[in-house]
Amino acid sequence: MSGRMVDELKSLFAPQSIAIIGASNTPGKWGNSMVVRPIRSSFRGPIYPINLKAKEIEGFTAYPNIKDVPGPVDMAIITLPAALVPDAVRDCAAKGVKAMVVISAGFAEIGPEGKMLQDEVVDIAKSANIRFMGPNGMGIYTSGVRLNTAFDFMPKPGGISFISQSGTMGAFLMGIASDKGYGFNAFLSVGNQADLSMADYVEYLGEDERTRVIVLYIEGLKDGNRFLKNASKVSKKKPIIVYKSGHGEDGARATLSHTASIAGSDKMFDAACRQAGIIRTYDVSQAFDIAEALSKQPLPKGNRVGIVAGGGGMCVVSTDSCNGYGLSVPELDEKTVNHLAQHLLPHAAPPKNPIDLAADPRGMTIARIAEALAQHPGIDTIITDAPLWGVTTGNIRERLDAAEKISLIPEKYGKPVIALAMKRNMTGMAYKIMRDKNIPFYEFPKDSARAAYGLYMYSRLKNRPNL
Repeated sequence: MSGRMVDELKSLFAPQSIAIIGASNTPGKWGNSMVVRPIRSSFRGPIYPINLKAKEIEGFTAYPNIKDVPGPVDMAIITLPAALVPDAVRDCAAKGVKAMVVISAGFAEIGPEGKMLQDEVVDIAKSANIRFMGPNGMGIYTSGVRLNTAFDFMPKPGGISFISQSGTMGAFLMGIASDKGYGFNAFLSVGNQADLSMADYVEYLGEDERTRVIVLYIEGLKDGNRFLKNASKVSKKKPIIVYKSGHGEDGARATLSHTASIAGSDKMFDAACRQAGIIRTYDVSQAFDIAEALSKQPLPKGNRVGIVAGGGGMCVVSTDSCNGYGLSVPELDEKTVNHLAQHLLPHAAPPKNPIDLAADPRGMTIARIAEALAQHPGIDTIITDAPLWGVTTGNIRERLDAAEKISLIPEKYGKPVIALAMKRNMTGMAYKIMRDKNIPFYEFPKDSARAAYGLYMYSRLKNRPNL
């Protein structure tokens, strides 16, 4: 894959300076949010508000036109009414702007008149070699330069890059994922994809060292053949997870009115995803549970899971959840069972897999059993309770040592570890040790099983001879 797209999109993903055309001092307006959010995220470059009348916006000197800005501008963010956008793009061309984010709506999504206006913007930008995102989007977050125009919160940095055709749905999902502690490299609300398309973003992110997993929310594809060609190349080296809306007839109609996209045949899209090595999810919130594990853990060689849980009920539910995703929870051999039993309390059930800790409060019990499973040739992935509960001043050192021991398993044995814990217990030093060592945490057995399934599924896709 050539570096052309990497060069063309560098100013979008890592701008050294930004100008906000249509900047405002009025809270609640897009022109204000596009200034305030980069300030709050500590964007690492100059911020130039553009406003015809204001002298100052949010403490920054304002300029009547982008051409009046004294320094170079890498990227312009446009929040003007649609009718004013073409002239603003001409000004950007005259200034030598390299990339744009067009927030403004009122283009192809509203009908033929809007489509003509959108085509005019595309023609102007193309003649000036400006690549742009949108129109009809909600902004961008990119961790490399701490630029956040998309949210009123700051996402945690990480290895997931999320490209969403819907701004509102994308922001909603980012909020949920951020509440779970998942880390993101980038978020783009791409809107109508008048210029840059999903195919372009996938090509760029495939070469981006900060991106470990790509997640896509798609309503309809522009240049589907090129998208699938690029995805086939990228999926050989990093996972692509997609949720596509508009499954049914009514959903397809809603898609057209939202971002001017044609949903297309869902069966054909499903078949194309399998051929291209894309992991498809059918619940919009599940993609990030899978992406979190894929961004942090090694791939398993098979579908055999070892489960370590605090009680019998959790063992049963976790096993059922794994089986529901086609994962195996194999019974362990007698020699291994006898070895593991030495670490358990006398009243614990035989540790045949799943392993019931019988409410054992000792953190090292969990760690020793998890490591023993990691050494077993018949286990590919470990889903384990985390040594977070029952912490006292007397056992805190043991808890920290246990957390460290569990966290080293992926690197030491090349097998993924997935932690299961109650939300209220996801705190403290032991939790921080495991999170800092890239152990993914999940609150419910089904979520942890889904993560294990995602690891196994991508392992299979990546190792297919024809991929």
